[in-house]
Amino acid sequence: MERVPYLATLASKPYSDLRLPAALLLDNVRSMYNVGSFFRTADGAGVERLLLSGITARPPKNQIRKTALGAEERVAWESVHDPVATLKHLAVQGYEIAAVETSQRAVDIFEWRPHFPVCVLFGHEVEGLASPLLELCDTHVRLPMLGLKHSLNVASAGAIVMYELLRKYRALNEDRT
Repeated sequence: MERVPYLATLASKPYSDLRLPAALLLDNVRSMYNVGSFFRTADGAGVERLLLSGITARPPKNQIRKTALGAEERVAWESVHDPVATLKHLAVQGYEIAAVETSQRAVDIFEWRPHFPVCVLFGHEVEGLASPLLELCDTHVRLPMLGLKHSLNVASAGAIVMYELLRKYRALNEDRT
């Protein structure tokens, strides 16, 4: 049997006109490998842009390139010096602002009905998101954790969220047709 290169990419043809109206704000994500993974997954899920704030590394960096595999050159990104002002601006533009955070008010990702466009916030791998950012969020979203651990690697959580958003956005568009 002949192996067809990039078969997964070819199978994604039904998604070719789909662009996910979602931005991701990475605030104080300390691992450049995690940042690279966000770029790579954002490219795969069709995310509109990444917003990089705090100590989050910006391209070009070898550690980002190593995991992004070129996606850092394809995905739009911005360096954000004042994430509070940026989130307020996005809210005025009609974005739902959502934090991936385990808080008392967090909703299960599978029950969340995002309002597009959406900006999803991811924070420091240990400390999470700062209070001023959390206070600006319309929604807090949590991933179900069935084991002993209460959190995932931030890039793994990001991948789950991006593809769940893509699934929900695609279903929303199918309902409209």
